[in-house]
Amino acid sequence: MLLQRATSARAARRVVSGAARLRAQCYSTSLADVELAAPQPAPLCALLEEEQAMAEAASRFARERVGPVVQSMDEAGKMEADVIDGLFEHGLMGIEIAEEHGGCGATFTAACLVVEELAKVDPAVSVMVDIHNTIINNCVSRWASPELQREWLPRLASDTLGSFCLSEAGSGSDAFALRCAARRDGDDYLLSGEKLWISNSAEAGVFLVMANAAPEKGHRGITCFVVPREAAGLRVGPKEDKLGIRASSTCPVLLDDVRVPASAVLGEVGAGYRYAIEILNEGRVGIGAQMVGLAQGALDRTLPYLHERRQFGTPLIEFQAVAHEVADLTAELHAARLLVYDAARRQETGTPLVKEAAMAKLIASRVAEKTASKCIELLGGVGFTKEYGVEKLYRDAKIGAIYEGTSNIQLNTIAKLVSAQYK
Repeated sequence: MLLQRATSARAARRVVSGAARLRAQCYSTSLADVELAAPQPAPLCALLEEEQAMAEAASRFARERVGPVVQSMDEAGKMEADVIDGLFEHGLMGIEIAEEHGGCGATFTAACLVVEELAKVDPAVSVMVDIHNTIINNCVSRWASPELQREWLPRLASDTLGSFCLSEAGSGSDAFALRCAARRDGDDYLLSGEKLWISNSAEAGVFLVMANAAPEKGHRGITCFVVPREAAGLRVGPKEDKLGIRASSTCPVLLDDVRVPASAVLGEVGAGYRYAIEILNEGRVGIGAQMVGLAQGALDRTLPYLHERRQFGTPLIEFQAVAHEVADLTAELHAARLLVYDAARRQETGTPLVKEAAMAKLIASRVAEKTASKCIELLGGVGFTKEYGVEKLYRDAKIGAIYEGTSNIQLNTIAKLVSAQYK
């Protein structure tokens, strides 16, 4: 089990800092060496022992449990319950949740590594895990009251999938134009409105719903509510029939005077807009990790074929044009991975990451789309079939430029922050 494999690493974490442990892995052989050695910078891809163990566990789970059902889930447009149960059983749904609440107490980078490894096999499973870990779990861990944390974190780590309800018909990129209302009624709130494009909604057991409790204050009235699936008046609509990530559910969520107690407010009334901005910046890093994994998965499916397939008596990989294509794709993928890992480490150290998260998502999504497309071309006719699975990755890649902030929104963010440095 993953939790058991991480035990020794957690013990080491109590002795030395995360930075020291990174140096220990890269340059030292013992904790004593860490304490005596002068600080040394570590490569961006250097991982802690527990991070490596978690990545390996996710990779194994993806191969053994997800791989055999990828095509059938894609064709059915439905996530297998066994896959979801297995993710919880293997500790992959409570990565950053504190151990006291049943989680692994691991790093944000560990969560991104899990997302990356799963995306190599199925980006649909990957995004489900990403949203649950980097958005739902972290919102509850960071801003929920102690009572809400005690109620929900153990469940989020063990058996309950979460869903983040922000988008609406009139509030996509303009997220704070939402019209979902939260009307005070005695000690309770009544939530009314319709959310659209809500991931994880078909299987979720709890929803973080953004609603405006004070419309006269504009976006400063937006508040986050923790709403259980069984709440009266909450209804999940039919799934969207999507181009890609088809096994990941995307549905409308309708709220018809859903009554929740004031204690269901996550954090402060009116602070929902701030929470959404902060957590979505981090969520973009997770999507960057998903896109990196997708691109790597496409290459992993293509390279063996290029060595096996011969034309004119020569393996395809030995033709210079083909080799150069592979070299370009590999270099661009490595650059995208470094952007993602840098942004993840910034999150862990509290370093500003708005620009870096936007760059990571922007570049990783471009690299994923290009890599999947080029891999189909390199595979030739078989790439256009479902046999090698790259056509699915090609369909899955397109969403990277759309969700968690479109590429144009990322460009606006980057340009604004760069320009501000010169004013």
